[in-house]
Amino acid sequence: MSDITSRTSNDPLSDRTGNPRYPRSNRYDARWTIDNQMGPHALWLLEWLAPALGLDTLSPGSRVLDLGCGRAMTSIFLAKEYDVQVTAADLWVKPGENAPRIAESGVADRVLPVFAEAHDLPFGESSFDAIVSVDAYQYFGTNDLYLPELTRLLKPGGRIGVVVPALREEIDGVEPPEHLKPFWEPGFWCFHTAAWWRRHWTRSGAVEVETADWLEDGWRDWLRWCEVVADEHTDEWHIHMAGQCAEMLRLDQGGTLGFVRVVGRRL
Repeated sequence: MSDITSRTSNDPLSDRTGNPRYPRSNRYDARWTIDNQMGPHALWLLEWLAPALGLDTLSPGSRVLDLGCGRAMTSIFLAKEYDVQVTAADLWVKPGENAPRIAESGVADRVLPVFAEAHDLPFGESSFDAIVSVDAYQYFGTNDLYLPELTRLLKPGGRIGVVVPALREEIDGVEPPEHLKPFWEPGFWCFHTAAWWRRHWTRSGAVEVETADWLEDGWRDWLRWCEVVADEHTDEWHIHMAGQCAEMLRLDQGGTLGFVRVVGRRL
């Protein structure tokens, strides 16, 4: 079993990935986080979400759904840092791929990997004390009908919290900003502002929105991580994608792109 929460001192890679804003994440092995990343630094984003979601107030053994968990880094973090029981649900990464990583991290008794599509979740009413989604909810959660279906899985009064790539201001018309056109993908249209998400969740009638805010200088964290991945990853596809993302963020300078967190309490 590897100790993923033991960082090597005087390691240049650890120095590059350390971030004073995220002390809990800083304890995790730098190589492990690079090898298992699937985009922005998921542990940084989860650590930003945690206080607004009230993760420290959950009782040990509380049940948490990690929706769109990717390679289960966030699920492992939840189990280690908050002593909760995590259902690690993902469509792209199969349970057979995540199970060894979870076991090697020492939390096989607290993290259950499952294969699940966000619109067909195999869980009963009121199954979870909290729902978490980091850099995934934008792919399915913009549907007006989605949140009421998802929050039925929460116990009454339970919270859902997400962090998503986002816009500083909504974009009018059908064209992205000129400087972003070389990088813009159709999927980027699922990015929205904090105000948009607050209205979207409030109109659903499913939750009381407690938080909807923008991560100040979040683009700098995103850029820093992309540069590390571009330099240190061993896979050519990841290197290319991270390099392209870094170029986009350097051009944008936080004028358009960043992160939003949204937290709601089930009514």
